[in-house]
Amino acid sequence: MKSIFSSRRSIFPIQFSDKEITYTQLNELFEAANWAPTHRRTEPWRFKVFRGDKKTELSHFLVDAYTNTTPKFSIRKSKSIVEKINLSSVVVLICMKRDEKESVPEWEEISATAMAVQNLWLKTTELGLGGYWSTPAYIDQIHQFIPLEENEKCLGLFYLGGFEGPMPNREPGDWRKKVQWFG
Repeated sequence: MKSIFSSRRSIFPIQFSDKEITYTQLNELFEAANWAPTHRRTEPWRFKVFRGDKKTELSHFLVDAYTNTTPKFSIRKSKSIVEKINLSSVVVLICMKRDEKESVPEWEEISATAMAVQNLWLKTTELGLGGYWSTPAYIDQIHQFIPLEENEKCLGLFYLGGFEGPMPNREPGDWRKKVQWFG
């Protein structure tokens, strides 16, 4: 029997079904994310959820941000930004709010946020949904679209959608080649 860890996959918007993600499912995803480990209990993860017309506004902003920041504009890439958002039931901005006391190093806050996303991703798999994390180069422009709190930054987007196909195959490299034993 496969574990949830070996079952988790990146499921891309082109693979999503038309099935909408419910608020109940979203609540389950964010509850799972909230159980991530966090040093000094700073709980730095923040999520901003876009659905319906707000997704359309987000796609327009991201296309503009891409257009204004890339030295090598591609119409194909521009269309891809819109398509990924349109194919998604929900788009979640993954943000991290730095502990104002800076009681832990920033990398630990980023790591805690990544662990929250992993919990969300595992729950996505458990619920039979699809999703993946993307961090476009222009994500640092998002504050021009939505307000961020002081000491908050956006680390990427998580695309969510229904998924009804077979899980894509994935065989990770041999873990024994990644571990060194001492003693």
